[in-house]
Amino acid sequence: MTRHLDFLRLHNFRDIGGYVARDGQVVRWKRFYRADSLGWLTGDDLDRFHALAVRTVIDLRHPDEVERSGRVPDSDGLVYHNLPIEGRRWDVTAFDPATGVGRFLADRYLEVSEDGVDRLKLAVETIADAGNSPVVVHCAAGKDRTGVLTALVLSLVGVAQDDIVADYALTGLATERFVADWRTRHPDAPMWPGFGQAPAEAMRLFLHDLAARHGSVEDYCADVLDVDQSMIGRLRAVLLGSAAEGSPTAPSSGEPAPGITGPSQ
Repeated sequence: MTRHLDFLRLHNFRDIGGYVARDGQVVRWKRFYRADSLGWLTGDDLDRFHALAVRTVIDLRHPDEVERSGRVPDSDGLVYHNLPIEGRRWDVTAFDPATGVGRFLADRYLEVSEDGVDRLKLAVETIADAGNSPVVVHCAAGKDRTGVLTALVLSLVGVAQDDIVADYALTGLATERFVADWRTRHPDAPMWPGFGQAPAEAMRLFLHDLAARHGSVEDYCADVLDVDQSMIGRLRAVLLGSAAEGSPTAPSSGEPAPGITGPSQ
């Protein structure tokens, strides 16, 4: 069983189904996707996207990124939300090799947890509305901003931290293709040492530090995002089902999916 879906111009489009929650329920397949920029969808890629019957796209990029790289093409029944959650732009010149890529990324994700409160809450509300499914969440690489929101959602429905970290790190399977594509589009642009990387340490540090600040990831969502039990209940109703429910046939290429059988990766 694999998670990454085949697209020609997208490299990190994958299904978040199959992860086991604390009560033994499982995240349904074909309900919640994460991706790199949908602005690159065209031709056969666009046909493949439409075949997924996605109803809602949550684009976490800044408006100027949307203007430069495009957005998902309009189609009947598709609802698009641009919810930029990043406040402070990255200063990659501040990267310290001594502390590593994981630490640098985790600190940026903590900034998102501070700066993107209103839009993170709106994104969770949108995913929790059954009428919006299936939902795709994306940014530019489908790694950082998308990783933060996905981690929060999976935490709220009770997925184990090890599986959340493993899901984040699966972006590493797309890094080489993503970086090569970016180099083609920006041949003369500088690239910091951590560009495109998604080390498991980054997500583990982020979740640890968020819990250290607020008591737990769930407490952060309750106290800062104002996500109440009613919303969590709706989110679980939308995303979770029995282990026997649904068919994980949509993903078609890439890597084994963690969290379906056996121990967490």
